[in-house]
Amino acid sequence: MRLKDKVAIVTGAAKGLGRAFAVKMAAEGARVMVVTRKDMDNLKETVRQIEDLGGQAAFFQADVSKEADTLAMAEEAVKAFGRIDILVNNAAVYDGLTRKPFYEIDLAEWDLVMAVNVKGAFLTARAVFPYMKEQGFGKIINLASEVFFTGSHGFAHYVSSMGGIIGLTRALAVELGPYNICINCVAPGFTDTEASRGLADVNKYDTSKTPLRRLEKPDDLTGAAVFLASAESDFITGQTLVVDGGRAMH
Repeated sequence: MRLKDKVAIVTGAAKGLGRAFAVKMAAEGARVMVVTRKDMDNLKETVRQIEDLGGQAAFFQADVSKEADTLAMAEEAVKAFGRIDILVNNAAVYDGLTRKPFYEIDLAEWDLVMAVNVKGAFLTARAVFPYMKEQGFGKIINLASEVFFTGSHGFAHYVSSMGGIIGLTRALAVELGPYNICINCVAPGFTDTEASRGLADVNKYDTSKTPLRRLEKPDDLTGAAVFLASAESDFITGQTLVVDGGRAMH
């Protein structure tokens, strides 16, 4: 129960990594608001799984690339649970992308990826900041990706957005530190989720370059997020924790 009495917001929580983070944080004692732009049926399933554990959860529909939505999200979390201690910026455009040379990427798709993946994290952090500042405490966990360190053919917009997330994390660490707010990144490798299955045949993923010789699962990431959300990481900020089985070492 490392997050007992804490309140967490998890974006992109309808399924996949977001659901795994939300359920794990609830299991560790947090009350959780789960958020998605669409797919409300799956979001309600995330709530059901949390409640089946005996946890408390609420849900909210928001487009993180829109400031009004993120402000309403933060306000509703406070109405539901009284405070905001943890923000997990998991919402991202990944599912549905197709690999193509950078010179063939549609500019509207580039803008969408940047708006959700980078601007979204910026806006959600800005939305929760007043509440965290007032209480003198907060933990923000951004989701980046191993591909920032290794590159990935045909994904110039997605890889660039992950670099933007890491840069944003470092910049905000400097600004948020005086308010006792820590902000860090978790960077997964290729993980077996619904989104990844829509992108590639996960059963054919080459694990030979991964020292642990297996495909990453959502549960492989939840411990890192809980650590960064808990008191155990109170003197860690501006860092990126790569959780990829050792594929990218730096």
